[in-house]
Amino acid sequence: MVREVCFRLCEKTIQSLGGRMETLLTVLAANGIKVSGVHAPEEHVAGVDEREGIMYVTDQAEAYAALREQGCYVLPYLHENNRGEFFPGALYAVENLEEMNEESFDLAYRRLAELPWEILTTKRCEVRETTVEDVDSFYQIYEEPSITEYMENLFADRDEEVAYTKDYIEKVYAFYGYGMWTVLEKESGKVIGRAGITWREGYDLPELGFVFGVPWQGRGYAYEVCSAILVYARDELLMERVQALVRPGNERSLRLCEKLGFVPTGETVLDGERHVLLMKEF
Repeated sequence: MVREVCFRLCEKTIQSLGGRMETLLTVLAANGIKVSGVHAPEEHVAGVDEREGIMYVTDQAEAYAALREQGCYVLPYLHENNRGEFFPGALYAVENLEEMNEESFDLAYRRLAELPWEILTTKRCEVRETTVEDVDSFYQIYEEPSITEYMENLFADRDEEVAYTKDYIEKVYAFYGYGMWTVLEKESGKVIGRAGITWREGYDLPELGFVFGVPWQGRGYAYEVCSAILVYARDELLMERVQALVRPGNERSLRLCEKLGFVPTGETVLDGERHVLLMKEF
């Protein structure tokens, strides 16, 4: 979690933001986030052991390069007066600084620090972005034959699955801001499954996907989590319709989709296998 935002902005930028900058600083302070550097741009950089939870925001390429060199988490601020500046290696940047709040700063920090976003919580579960550390738990879930009876297995080589997970985090989460997530049981802290919203090539609607380990099946976890994810898709992602693809014979998943409000709309062939195509409209 971000605990301090250090601004390294040129004086002209601060002046142009005017009262909007003061409002932003007030919002951050009200949420317990320390702010520094705005009125003292040459303030020292935090020591190596102090950088956890600290994010820098700058509109100057030179300051950006120096901070990156020291291992800091830096978010470039782009505006009409610095369009010619170059921020090499920057995966993220902000254009409307005055519209950011404590949550958006925390999400930006998590991206830069390679920390998972916490998506939502239910009565018994937490849903967050997947990490490489989850892979071993996935293998434990997928080793049950019934799990892969109707869905694709993980890579046989663990290193390939880890590489795939890293690529997914870097590209899918970074681009869409959502995808397949990890589901944890609050009480035990165990990874009990995966669920989320994805886009499948060749289809026009976002898709609900889910898989839960056998020990947690038949206990209402899938309905609890998927219901919350659908609400998230509607309210946070502003989606109007979501599809689901289920193999004929997978009665457990078909019943779950029906309970969630999906209705069959036909069939489709995916990877040479027939699937029931279902849709839910919000």
